[in-house]
Amino acid sequence: MKITEKEILHVANLARLDISQDSIPDLARQIGEILDYVDTLSMADTQGVPPTFHATSLKNAFREDELADPTDRKRIMANAPEEEDGHFIVPKVIE
Repeated sequence: MKITEKEILHVANLARLDISQDSIPDLARQIGEILDYVDTLSMADTQGVPPTFHATSLKNAFREDELADPTDRKRIMANAPEEEDGHFIVPKVIE
């Protein structure tokens, strides 16, 4: 697919890109080659293939919400180097 230098400048303007005049011919050629390659997808036979949103049939792996007892505070605080009234004591980090 042939892409013109005018189209390159238009897209660059939309994307707020600063492109030097020297690089425009190379960009036009490279983007044209990319579009030609993408165009080969139109040759794929997709008759009878249902449209899909994902390439695989993955589903959300979320677990069901279950009501559970809260964790035992005494057991958690047993791991704390220092604690006071059921809260962790940490060093002051702001002077």
